[in-house]
Amino acid sequence: MNPRHFKLKAIFAAAALASAAFPAMSADLTQPTAAQEATQGPSPWMIRLRALGVITQDSGYVGGVAGSDLSYSDTVVPEFDVTYFFTDNIAAELILGTTFANVTGEGSIDGLGKVGKTWLLPPTVTLQYHFNDFGNFKPYVGAGLNYTIFYNEKGKSAQSLDIDNTFGVALQAGFDYMFDEHWGLNVDVKKIFLRPDFNVNVGGTDMTGKAKLDPWLIGAGVTYRF
Repeated sequence: MNPRHFKLKAIFAAAALASAAFPAMSADLTQPTAAQEATQGPSPWMIRLRALGVITQDSGYVGGVAGSDLSYSDTVVPEFDVTYFFTDNIAAELILGTTFANVTGEGSIDGLGKVGKTWLLPPTVTLQYHFNDFGNFKPYVGAGLNYTIFYNEKGKSAQSLDIDNTFGVALQAGFDYMFDEHWGLNVDVKKIFLRPDFNVNVGGTDMTGKAKLDPWLIGAGVTYRF
C-alpha cells in the first residue's frame, strides 16, 4: 500500500474515533455522577410557618404610684421564619410576626381597668446549634437578639400611651421531625427578656413606667427545607 494513503486512512480513523467519543465525554463532564449526587446534601435554606402563642409575664409599674402593677393580654398569632444553615449543625434563624397586647392596671391602679392597647413587631435573630444524630428527629437550641417595635398605641382609660422600642435577649429550644427530605413538623419555644419603658397620661398627668413583658413564645407548625 502507498505509505501516503496509509497515513491518510489512519488520520481519518482517528478523527472518526474522536468525534464518536466527544459526546460521551461531554455527557460525563456535564452530568453529575451518582457519587456526586449522593454528596450534594440538602439546601441550606429552610422556612417554617407556625401558630404562635404569646404568653407575657404580668408585671410592671407606673413611676410614682406606690403598689402599681400591670398585666397584658396573651395572644395566638401566625409566625413565619427563615433559617440558613452555615454547616450541618450551625444555622441562623430570622423570626417574623406581629401581635398585640392589651395593657391593664393592677394593684393600686386596678381602678384604671384597661389602660390601653399596643401592637408589637418583634423581629428576632437567633444563632442555633442543630443535633443531627437522632434520625428524623432533629432538636436544636439557640440564642439571639430581639428588637421590638411598638406601634398603633392607643390609650383607653389613659389619654395617651407611648411605649419605647427596645432590644431584648432571646433564648430558644425546639425540634423538627422530618417526614422526608423536604417536609417536617416543628415545635419551638422561645423566651424573650423584654422590658420597655413607657410614657402615659392619666387624668392630665404625665407619668413614666416600665412594662416587664418577658414573653414566652410557644409555637408549632410545618417545616419546609428546599
